[in-house]
Amino acid sequence: MKTIEEINEKIRDGNVNVVDALEMCDIVEELGAEEAAKEVDVVTTGTFGAMCSSGMFFNLGHADPPIKISRMWLNDVEAYAGLAAVDGYLGVTQLSETKGLEYGGGHVIEELVEGKSVELRAEGFGTDCYPSRKVTTEITLADMNQTVMLNPRNSYQRYNAATNSTERILYTYMGTLLPDYGNITYSGAGALSPLYNDPNFDAIGIGTRIFLCGAKGYIIGEGTQHDPENNFATLMVKGDLKEMSTEFLRAAVFTRYGISLYVGIGVPIPVLNEKIAANCGVRDCDIETNVLDYGIGRRKRPILRKVTYEELKSGSIELFGREVKCSSLSSIKKAEEIAKLLAKWIKKGEFLLTPAVEPLPRKGSAKPMKLARRKKRASQIMSRQVVVVRPYESIRDVAKNLIKGGFNHLPVVSEDDKLVGIITSWDISKAVANGLVDGKVEDIMTTKVVCAFEDDPIETVAHKLKKYKISAVPVVDSERHVIGMITSEDMSKLLAKGE
Repeated sequence: MKTIEEINEKIRDGNVNVVDALEMCDIVEELGAEEAAKEVDVVTTGTFGAMCSSGMFFNLGHADPPIKISRMWLNDVEAYAGLAAVDGYLGVTQLSETKGLEYGGGHVIEELVEGKSVELRAEGFGTDCYPSRKVTTEITLADMNQTVMLNPRNSYQRYNAATNSTERILYTYMGTLLPDYGNITYSGAGALSPLYNDPNFDAIGIGTRIFLCGAKGYIIGEGTQHDPENNFATLMVKGDLKEMSTEFLRAAVFTRYGISLYVGIGVPIPVLNEKIAANCGVRDCDIETNVLDYGIGRRKRPILRKVTYEELKSGSIELFGREVKCSSLSSIKKAEEIAKLLAKWIKKGEFLLTPAVEPLPRKGSAKPMKLARRKKRASQIMSRQVVVVRPYESIRDVAKNLIKGGFNHLPVVSEDDKLVGIITSWDISKAVANGLVDGKVEDIMTTKVVCAFEDDPIETVAHKLKKYKISAVPVVDSERHVIGMITSEDMSKLLAKGE
């Protein structure tokens, strides 16, 4: 057993033993957790990835004559001004009003840290003590009074991996996802992850001093959407923006999604006992996450398979019997650099550890938004009486079914009842006209089927009907079993009712 004060004495004396999380894996494997706890004093971790829930509080100082700011913009990116006369908060995902998805709050913060000036525009409504109504000026980070990076949600313990089952490219916060399971993206540092090296928060807590974007910062609480019960814990952190470096803080544009900020975080873990040492021996092969289909609505995204970070970092994994390439949205190289730099600071006596004043919550999960008026979903308006056909059935027999049933669309399903195509009365008519009446369904069916998922909002269904110029879509579950059909007539009836 050790205490943080004892470790700090070793830091001051220059005889502390500090290793990074990757080195600790080998030490625990070689010596065992008990001996590793005696040998090692501090394990450093690191992560460098896109952390959208980030931003800065700042104070501009008073103008002469003064202004009570009601709205303000930095390089045409609006900052929140509802705090006090000249205080503001700039979120990294806020978009420029002139450059749209190509520039935002993350860029403004990076440029300020880099030493550049930005244009400040501010408006006020005028009062006796704050008579000015408008201000336009150039301002730098040094011109501001306080500049506090305060990030509500950083350093996820782990992330789900993402892929796409649809026939079109999806542009998401997990990057660009190619059609038909064309790629898999993931994030997080794996074995270097701060919260995976202390999964029970035995050492990390409120008040823990950390490495934050090249400066010293602090954990000030659990992050928003903190979900420790499912290994999705998060951190809320703060630090002085004036001390930070763009080497560990970079704005990013996610194509057709928006702006984020790459944030570098390193957390030192004091090895106080054997239990902490054992947890710090975690390897990529021990950390498991889910591959999710982002082509399906968030509430019912299926888990396609479990996968380890070791498999993801290999560059490809097997999915549905084929190799699919994997790519990381985080920089593992930068995460290693952060862990090593933090270790160097500690060894040189430039960074002391702080005990947590309170542990992070070990219970809790992230809940979905409660909607007072829920939007109608595909499953609520679809017809459940769906006739399906097999690829090997004859066109002649299918034509009879169409006439008998009085419908115009027939989903085609495989032997395991999964959607593989669709035929319409128009397809049948063309087949008859071309003398193919004795052919099979598979000869004329459309294989690239535009479909809806049971959890899709009706607005999404309407968009698909309009975009692809079609009059109906089959509704499928997460395994592509046909469970219903929605036609343009169904949508028209809904609109007629004012729903």
